[in-house]
Amino acid sequence: MTNEQLWQAVLGELELTISKANFTTWFRDTFISGYIGNSDVIVGVPNVFTKSWLEKKYTKLIAKAFAHITLNKVRKVDFRIETKESAEKNVGKEAQQREEESARKKEAVEWKKTDVAGYREDHTHNHTLNEKYTFCRFVVGSGNELAHAASMAVAESPGVRYNPLFLYGGVGLGKTHLIQAIGNHIKAKTSRASILYVNFEKFTNDYVRAVKHGTFQEFREFYRSVDVLLVDDVQFMLNKEKTQDEFFHTFEALHQRNSQIVITSDRPPKMLSELQDRLISRFEWGMIADVSIPDLETRLAILKSKCEGKNEIRLNDEILQYLAGQVKNNIRELEGALNKIIAWHNLHREELTLEITKRILSNVFANPSQGAINSRQVIKVVSEYYEINVNDLVGASRKRELVLPRQVIMYILREELGSSYPLIGNDLGGRDHTTAMHACKKIERKMHEDDRLRQQIESIKQRLYT
Repeated sequence: MTNEQLWQAVLGELELTISKANFTTWFRDTFISGYIGNSDVIVGVPNVFTKSWLEKKYTKLIAKAFAHITLNKVRKVDFRIETKESAEKNVGKEAQQREEESARKKEAVEWKKTDVAGYREDHTHNHTLNEKYTFCRFVVGSGNELAHAASMAVAESPGVRYNPLFLYGGVGLGKTHLIQAIGNHIKAKTSRASILYVNFEKFTNDYVRAVKHGTFQEFREFYRSVDVLLVDDVQFMLNKEKTQDEFFHTFEALHQRNSQIVITSDRPPKMLSELQDRLISRFEWGMIADVSIPDLETRLAILKSKCEGKNEIRLNDEILQYLAGQVKNNIRELEGALNKIIAWHNLHREELTLEITKRILSNVFANPSQGAINSRQVIKVVSEYYEINVNDLVGASRKRELVLPRQVIMYILREELGSSYPLIGNDLGGRDHTTAMHACKKIERKMHEDDRLRQQIESIKQRLYT
């Protein structure tokens, strides 16, 4: 087995125990760099931030996976910042150390040489804003009309209305589309406006680089002198105290000079429990709007819009209805299914029917809600979402903070799995079926009155199916 084959096997083991989001974020561009003796393994990683996180969170899991696959105990797992190409050229540890040291010095020199205004111009207009993300291409429905209206208002009058604008919602529902549409709209209206779009990982990486090279003046001038700052996925700020401090001061500096700030997250500010109170307070200064799961009519409109935009295929209403009915929680998955149909059509040049469509997408839709999840998974996901121990949820405790999560579990078991009330009560520690019945009816009623609860349940459902 080659190193590459071995690492793919290890990644397969890890993927079973780690959430999809964490797996994609932290194990992308990693590989086996080499061995020291027979029991020490070196893992190549793309940057210092990944190295630090893997060392802290996943060393034991990686060692366990290696031991399970190779049947040899791994004594130590080390991480080294490098690419596959540089690893192949290494002829020894000393050469690698010299190469890394040289790279660090060169990076520091280049950063110091960079003209901040030119750096911002380059990143703003050439690399960050995707021109396809415009308001014209955004399909408005009942789940996103407030977020769309607020985004339009900000784009028309940046720094005047809704500053900051905080958009939140699940994965693949259009937050990135809206935040970049704001930037593209302002750019079209005012060509001289300095607009910076970054995901929070980019902000963190720039901050780490400034710490490493002592270039805080350049870093701060770069981020604090823009007219519009668009920050995607701010939830990745959690557990990063120093980065939170720096972002707070960046926020303050920009807000005081009336620069527009737009932020996206997978949940509302109050639910970012590990965020500093002062940041939560700042995020709530302006407008908070959710981007919810689109209803059937909106999903149909999105599909028709995508078909028109691609100008490659015409799908009948029966096929569109089928697609819209199957993919409910993620617009990206909806477009992915559409792209697969188009690719098949371009290859075979046959007329698409509903039966052919179902066959093409049989692997994509192999796990609809029926049977795809079980009660243990629901309880586990809800416990993680509300940060409550599983044993407490299924136990006899009547603490107030356990009431809502238990009711949410019962509601999801009923709605998603079709479980009977006696079975639901049994899954939650042997509770009476009338308790489950009352909980389901209560949550269903509250969802019509409480947008925050509705968003919470939608986010939990997304986690179940991703």
